[in-house]
Amino acid sequence: MEPVELRLAVEAGRATASELGLQVDDATVIQNSDRVALHLAPCDVLARVAPSGHLADSAFEVEVARRLADVDAPVAGLDPRVEARVHVRDAFAVSLWTYYEPVRSEISPADYADVLLRHHAALRRIDLDAPHFTERVAVALRQVNDREHSPELPDSDRELLAETLRGLSAAISADRTGDQLLHGEPHPGNLLNTRRGPLFVDLATCCRGPIEFDLGHAPEEVGQHYPGADHDLIHQCRALNWAMFSAWRWRRDDNMPARRHWRLEGLNQVRAALDHCGPHS
Repeated sequence: MEPVELRLAVEAGRATASELGLQVDDATVIQNSDRVALHLAPCDVLARVAPSGHLADSAFEVEVARRLADVDAPVAGLDPRVEARVHVRDAFAVSLWTYYEPVRSEISPADYADVLLRHHAALRRIDLDAPHFTERVAVALRQVNDREHSPELPDSDRELLAETLRGLSAAISADRTGDQLLHGEPHPGNLLNTRRGPLFVDLATCCRGPIEFDLGHAPEEVGQHYPGADHDLIHQCRALNWAMFSAWRWRRDDNMPARRHWRLEGLNQVRAALDHCGPHS
């Protein structure tokens, strides 16, 4: 978010928690992108604040968290002191979560694979109406194809992203027999190392697809420790995920910090990932 919107989002998060009886003397921005994550103290709450246009996504995330709490999934939980729902205040959607003090040590590839394996097992135990990953790809493709939404995307890169999104989405989804509920974006930024062990956050990206779609977001070494993973499919999913990432960065209204850097880096990563896919992709 830009500075003015960020200030309003922080105030909405603080005010929401205070009105629910939680003591808020300080708010620290932990993450700032399309939505904001705040650490509220001394009540020790993580507030996730999004523009109200993202209300449906925030509500979906809360519902995913509620369902996964019932099956003891390795995910960050909602704050138990308040009602498990999204609060709307001053054009923002606010949800309140348990704050976990981060552990500074790195998560090994084997431990990363283990927590993802356990998360996938938990996801198979819940019943949830979630989109197929191809629906997310279709949204990204529309952004790429619409010059009004991505006016600064060069023609050659537009063609690269469109072909990658269209071709790999069709190839990966050709056989849906192994599809299941997924996290959707279990990259390192969405896996916290806590005293309770690694926990996944940012549950609004939950979707259906092959487990390799999730593994394509994780560091490359993780797939080597995940039993039964199709490594060729992981390479395809990694290229597709970078293409979607790049599509979001070239949106005219994208708010990710250092957007100019990530526009170029995203395209470089797409090309590098496609090189790993081999000649048949």
